[in-house]
Amino acid sequence: MPCTTEFPTIAGARIRLLRGGPGKPGAPPLVFLHGAGGHTGWMAFLDELSERFEVFAPEHPGFGQSDDPAWLDEIGDLAFFYLDLIRQFGLSGVHLIGTSLGGWIAAELAVRNTAALASLTLVGAVGILADGRPIPDIFRMPVAENLRRFYADPERARRRLADLGNAGTSLAAKNQATVARLAYRPRFHNPSLAKWLHRIDVPTLLVWGEKDGLVPPEFGEAYRRLIPGARLVVLPEAGHAPFDERREAFLAAFLEFVGAR
Repeated sequence: MPCTTEFPTIAGARIRLLRGGPGKPGAPPLVFLHGAGGHTGWMAFLDELSERFEVFAPEHPGFGQSDDPAWLDEIGDLAFFYLDLIRQFGLSGVHLIGTSLGGWIAAELAVRNTAALASLTLVGAVGILADGRPIPDIFRMPVAENLRRFYADPERARRRLADLGNAGTSLAAKNQATVARLAYRPRFHNPSLAKWLHRIDVPTLLVWGEKDGLVPPEFGEAYRRLIPGARLVVLPEAGHAPFDERREAFLAAFLEFVGAR
């Protein structure tokens, strides 16, 4: 289904927001929070979800075409920002999906307030340690190595590396600077988050790619142990973006989880 692009102002920050869905009363809202690589646009899995849900796919403050507001200092600020977005749009019964950095934001939001949430889905999420260890240091990793770890399919990694050579660098530099400011020290986790994950009281799905070399499945297992009743699904032949590499399997797992099949 076609999507629209809006530029609402929330908490004093103007952001880019992609929206799609049936636009009819009763369609449940779904909010998708992107990862550290930035907003990838209206992906195929969002298009399929928009047949059942009213989908909101915002670009985080500090990323891409969204403002970088003076108040943005840490991941917790984005958690409060998205609580404000949910309130500003009058949403309830929200299915919240966050991937990678967006999964961290979603988890931080959920430990603060789940009143507007119907479910939480974390996909390859950072934010906590696994067996006392952080994720690999992506800032010390060559781009080719990062992509090798990102994708299960080596051909996808090669194509993406070629695409990066043809892309503009200004937005990528902005995204990387924001990630470094918010998430690098300590590296991609909040030492206090793990002790509060027990507060999450909505159904929670954890989806990981079996071949995710950036945030390996043991981080999903760490989340599973800490969130009451959480369910972990590990998809074979998938890397850090299973909604892209294994779209149909990802959608099947998510739709079964929310009872929308």
